[in-house]
Amino acid sequence: MTSSSSQADVLIIGASASGLMCAIHAGQRGRKVILLDHAEKAGKKILIAGGGRCNFTNTEVSAENYLSHNIHFCKSALSRFTQWDFIAMVEAYQIPYHQRNHGQLFCDKSARDILMMLLEECRKVGIELSLNTDIETVKKTDGIFTVTTPAISYQSESLVVATGGLSIPKMGATPFGYQVASQFHHHIWPTTAGLVPLTLHQTEKARFGTLSGIAVEAVVSNSRNQFREKLLFTHRGLSGPAILQISSYWRPGESIQINLLPDLEFIEYIHKQQLEHPNSQLKNVINKLLPKRLVALLLDESLAETPLHSLVQQQVEQVTSQFQQWSIQPNGTEGYRTAEVTLGGVDCNELSSKTMESKKEDGLYFIGEVVDVTGWLGGYNLQWAWSSGWCAGQVV
Repeated sequence: MTSSSSQADVLIIGASASGLMCAIHAGQRGRKVILLDHAEKAGKKILIAGGGRCNFTNTEVSAENYLSHNIHFCKSALSRFTQWDFIAMVEAYQIPYHQRNHGQLFCDKSARDILMMLLEECRKVGIELSLNTDIETVKKTDGIFTVTTPAISYQSESLVVATGGLSIPKMGATPFGYQVASQFHHHIWPTTAGLVPLTLHQTEKARFGTLSGIAVEAVVSNSRNQFREKLLFTHRGLSGPAILQISSYWRPGESIQINLLPDLEFIEYIHKQQLEHPNSQLKNVINKLLPKRLVALLLDESLAETPLHSLVQQQVEQVTSQFQQWSIQPNGTEGYRTAEVTLGGVDCNELSSKTMESKKEDGLYFIGEVVDVTGWLGGYNLQWAWSSGWCAGQVV
């Protein structure tokens, strides 16, 4: 039972990337900030980001790297607090980092370096951090928000919801942020798992499960987008960066197309091999390009041992289709359990793109993953967290 109360200028629910960022910048303005989280420690998802190295941003960031029902909403925040602004913070703390493919920036050592930087910035401006705090109710009366917990009742004029989405429930993900939004009459776009491995139908799972652990460079596409990255076969289906990227654009019942030889003009290659090695079997030629087990599963058995000199144009085109236009229909996704992000969320049309404040309730803000803004793989979701948290922190 609540036995005491605490007053603040700003209450922030959620002590991860966006919540910490908002707290820092509100605190720098002299605001008294209390940061609440039900977890036992702050920034748990930061610590696992980028495989523990924290892919904290990307050198190339634009609205094109995000999905939303309002594709323009993220532009203001991303332009006002850019990737270069966050990189400047990282460099000021002398955190060593490096760049990987596609502009992705990672810590050299550990994601903990980023979290420690954020917590130190919070400490400098006197942020009160209350962990292991379960919230029972959120109410607003006479312009004041009251957040009730089993031990303390908190009051403030500004309430920031930075609770994240539904991805990785073992890390403490809950629908709490959506519930608060609904309580204050916000529209919530339906949520689904994003940046998530795809599963296969039983027959294909049994067939391709034998390839578990094999990774190849591929272009994976559907009618809405395409990505060139590594594709990984698993015992449940398909994963790897290329699959995670396309999963955010995939819809149940759709097929995806896969080019397993993206750097090759395959028909020209076969014609050249026919001239140079006419007696070679087709499978042996393709085995030089791709793992043998993969070739054995995709290549039509009737063609596998065919000498190159015996192939006719129609057969060459058939083989080209098998390896460069492979079409497969996933059964589903692995769901929130392994998803890196949550698609959907609080409707952007009901928020200010400049401040993240609700257009329906003065003093109420939504930032980070709880909002209907979802980035690609590659540091974009953390950059959205930094940018949206910074924007709210300027005004709360």
